[in-house]
Amino acid sequence: MINFNYVKPSTQKAVTDTLGKDATAQIIAGGTNLVDLMKRGVTAPEKLVDITGLPLKNIEQQKGFVRIGTLALNSEVAESELILKKFPLLAKALNAGASPQLRNMATVGGNMMQRTRCSYFYDTAMPCNKRKAGTGCGALKGYNRMHAIFGTTENCIAVHPSDMCIALVALDAIVVISGKAERRIPFADFHRLAGTNPDKDNTLQRGEMITAIEIPDNDALAKNTVYLKVRDRASYAFALISVAAALDVKDGNIAAVRLAMGGVAHKPWRLTAAENFLKGKVPSTENFKQAAAIAMKDAKGFGHNNFKLKLAPNTIIQALTTVSTQA
Repeated sequence: MINFNYVKPSTQKAVTDTLGKDATAQIIAGGTNLVDLMKRGVTAPEKLVDITGLPLKNIEQQKGFVRIGTLALNSEVAESELILKKFPLLAKALNAGASPQLRNMATVGGNMMQRTRCSYFYDTAMPCNKRKAGTGCGALKGYNRMHAIFGTTENCIAVHPSDMCIALVALDAIVVISGKAERRIPFADFHRLAGTNPDKDNTLQRGEMITAIEIPDNDALAKNTVYLKVRDRASYAFALISVAAALDVKDGNIAAVRLAMGGVAHKPWRLTAAENFLKGKVPSTENFKQAAAIAMKDAKGFGHNNFKLKLAPNTIIQALTTVSTQA
């Protein structure tokens, strides 16, 4: 780990001004991912900007949506009575992620900003375009069991590691960003596919920071939800495949549905085509199988992760079957 400067601004403007002036500066809050990356030499910010003194830990109902501050701890969000009542899918996803100790340190904003756990990214002796552009993707022809099956390129096949973000993309959350001006963007547009710039995980610009998440009210999708996470062990482990599902059934037909997947792409993967197929249909095994087949269009394995081509649709079917029995 290199030497670095440390500052703790008292205002959002001071934070964004510091980030705008110093390209080497990075925000730190819980530090559950950033500190690991610094210790391993994967990243080496020359300045850490501590934002833990800012008043951004709120979890509150506002008109038409719930607002969650960027510094709210994962554990606080998962245990919030408001979140458990209105967005149990988010609570389930958070409780499926990491360990209790990490959830007590990790923040909402930090969870969104965490980087891939690809072993080639973490090993500085191996080629990785995310870590150093132009060196190649070691996972492409290496050991890629944990890697992506959607949205891949020859530049990168890493996956986004968050569980929380899978639920948030399914819930149509909005990301509130502060910089020279405040802007709001759909959660689905915040993270990026690797494309030709796999080093860029999201659409934050220099001099910007996440200040909050806003989740629109949708009582119809609050009751019947499931977050199904398939992993190598039941304790702390990243998803091989995860599915966030919410279902509203009226008069025997699916009135509304939300589906998103984790462990399959460089960003949280929303299954919009499968959702559209299911709307208005009877919640049946046959329809769930067809929805899963639609969701798997364009999926591609890379050898060691070919099992995901079967595991993913089976997990979708199981998640939909589980949530339909709650309706």
